Amino acid sequence: MAEHDLTARMAGQMDCHLVFPLLEFLQERALYANKEILEAKLRLLSGTNMVDYAMDIHKSLHDTDEVPDDMVRRRTDVVSRLRALDEATAPIVSFLQNQQLVQELRPDKQYNLHMLQDRFQIGPEQIETLYQFAKFQFDCGNYSDAAVYLYQYRALCTNSERSLSALWGKLAAEILMQNWDVALDELNRLKEIIDSKNFSSPLNQLQNRIWLMHWSIFIFFNHENGRNGIIDLFFQDRYLNAIQTNAPHLLRYLATAVVVNKRRRNMLKELIKVIQQEQHSYKDPITEFLECLYVNYDFDGAQQKLIECEQVILNDPFLGKRIEEGNFVTVPLRDEFLENARLFIFETYCRIHRCIDIGMLSQKLNMSYDEAELWIMNLVRNSKLDAKIDSVSGTLIMTTNHVNIHEQVIESLKNLNMRTFLLAKNIVEPAQAAQQAAR
Repeated sequence: MAEHDLTARMAGQMDCHLVFPLLEFLQERALYANKEILEAKLRLLSGTNMVDYAMDIHKSLHDTDEVPDDMVRRRTDVVSRLRALDEATAPIVSFLQNQQLVQELRPDKQYNLHMLQDRFQIGPEQIETLYQFAKFQFDCGNYSDAAVYLYQYRALCTNSERSLSALWGKLAAEILMQNWDVALDELNRLKEIIDSKNFSSPLNQLQNRIWLMHWSIFIFFNHENGRNGIIDLFFQDRYLNAIQTNAPHLLRYLATAVVVNKRRRNMLKELIKVIQQEQHSYKDPITEFLECLYVNYDFDGAQQKLIECEQVILNDPFLGKRIEEGNFVTVPLRDEFLENARLFIFETYCRIHRCIDIGMLSQKLNMSYDEAELWIMNLVRNSKLDAKIDSVSGTLIMTTNHVNIHEQVIESLKNLNMRTFLLAKNIVEPAQAAQQAAR
């Protein structure tokens, strides 16, 4: 299943610290040789200040208690730099830790800068040092301290570019600490800035959207409302265009969210259209399953792809999250996906066949005849299919159902209100940002 592993594609759009959880997952699943994973970790660590972790990896990789001299020197340099930054930021950190003094700060950043300079001799240089200290803490793996300092820095920073960089760092720190509620708030704040900011080029803005979507996968498949969140974000025109332009592999996660989210099946038709458009640039068993079922009506092919889908989910760092329940280990998303996918197959099969043999279905579903009959009855009722069971012949008989023209109109207009709102928002926000910049 390594051919379907997206880690290399995902890692290229992430901060190197965010790649470590992905490698940990792959190491647990033994999808690659353990030596390859350790070597990848060591390469990533070379771009960070987590020297102790790098030493441990080196010892494990080479089965030795010795470490290279350059690692020892690197550790000495990191400790020395950390102490220097700690001393340099001591005045501003002391101020920020005093709640009474912090309460004197105002939303007006210029006032805050003058107040800090006049009363505490804290100038722009010390504020900038706070950013460097936060970034250094993050590179050392101290994500909690980094998140606090980056938040405080943004409250004082007047440089929009530096503030945006700090927000990216804050988002990464919250993700790595698995603070999903806070991370979602930071994600929304970052999205608002990206959509309203005047970037130096459209290509730069596109790249920021692609980064945002890749980082958001961590949140959306861990937050309780994440499956709605990913659909709301990825189906926005500007973000869907970004996916089709430079990140079609994200269709795996969008397709998974649509399949397991019963309340958002109205997005299935648009998803199928995008999958068809991108089938030459990207496809995997999950997108192929939907294509087999809804484009080709190939039920045997869909069943085969469903078997492959299970393995893809189990070996995906974002989808294959495991939960231990006593002596049992479950993968909730895998179970939900398979259940809903089978429902898709059944509903589609019912809509194109007039008469279905229950005995044949019971064999395919690995159920007794009575169990299959009860399952089908509940399924027909919940799916609102116009059908009845003929107990004498042992068949499920589908009645012809012509869709009312009014129902077609209603279905077409379901998403019009939300799309209109988003369109208006996309027009108003840049205009407001331009007016504020002009002032």
